[in-house]
Amino acid sequence: VLRDDFRQPPGDVVVAAGEPAVLECVPPRGHPEPSVSWKKNGVRVSAKDERLTIRGGKLMVASTHKSDAGVYVCVATNVVGERDSDPAELVVF
Repeated sequence: VLRDDFRQPPGDVVVAAGEPAVLECVPPRGHPEPSVSWKKNGVRVSAKDERLTIRGGKLMVASTHKSDAGVYVCVATNVVGERDSDPAELVVF
């Protein structure tokens, strides 16, 4: 089972360059409980970037760069399939 509605979709975030940014996401209810990943501008976010942490659905950027700006989508995945949240914009000024 994987419901359609995100319990908390990500919202737009505006930060100054060098500041930390957090995009929140609580995935839809599902069985099994869905895992959360993120896409930026349609491309899956890699956990290899040491500035990025995905924990409990949140995407945390330790120190934002201008290049982090973009449109982010929270992706909930389980054996049934995957659901994309509405997009949220990260603005870095």
